[in-house]
Amino acid sequence: MKLGVFDSGLGGIMIAKAIRDLLPNIDIVCLGDTMHMPYGNRSEGAIYTHTKAAMEYLFADQDCQLIVMACNTASASALRKLQQEYLPQANPGRRILGVVVPTIEYALDQGHKRIGLIGTNYTVNSNVYEEELQKINPDIEIFQVNTPLLVPLIENDGMEWVEGVLDRYIKPLLDKNIETLILSCTHYACLKDLIRQRYDIDVISQDEIIPIKLQDYLNRHPESMDLLSQNSAEEFYVTDLTDSYVRKAASFFDKGIQLSHVSTDKAA
Repeated sequence: MKLGVFDSGLGGIMIAKAIRDLLPNIDIVCLGDTMHMPYGNRSEGAIYTHTKAAMEYLFADQDCQLIVMACNTASASALRKLQQEYLPQANPGRRILGVVVPTIEYALDQGHKRIGLIGTNYTVNSNVYEEELQKINPDIEIFQVNTPLLVPLIENDGMEWVEGVLDRYIKPLLDKNIETLILSCTHYACLKDLIRQRYDIDVISQDEIIPIKLQDYLNRHPESMDLLSQNSAEEFYVTDLTDSYVRKAASFFDKGIQLSHVSTDKAA
């Protein structure tokens, strides 16, 4: 059985790369739902439909034991329903892990009280980060900004315009005297160094968090670890394969990457 990594687009490849660096032996299959990307502007019903289809593909066609849902929008919108309703009926004994809770745990561990966050429209409007943080510590203040232009720029070779867009999004957060900035979209991992240098601020990037949290989960659940095959195999699938995506994927993975097209529509 394999470890699945799911995202709407390129973010999953960055998370898969980070997991591979920490856990070099586990067999990984990465699926990007590029046909329906970006998820952040879609309805809750559409997000659930597309995400469920991807989960069914990874479980049924790729024999995944455990899936890391790298997409923050899907984690905020669909994860709980998938865990509570879909998994017990369709794939008991298998697991789906999100990225929101691990990111919140990390932010709390840092001891910051004024936290900035940038994310997709859905993630920000859902208030999932604020609600979860304040359940644990109501003294924490979180300031959130929708950043809908970033994913299209990252996915479509628009990095030459990204600095001006970042200024528009991040400077109002700096005016709030935030102590750290959560990048609540896995796509944004490719911007972390630029943001740290340009704004001289602490950045919480999920590619630096999720592999460690995954390793901790596997240590606490050896039954899942024992089921994962360990041949250092890697497979990468997308629901829409474009030249731009191929170029970007190669730049984010530091060795040869073979992308294959797959349809998940049959599972929807």
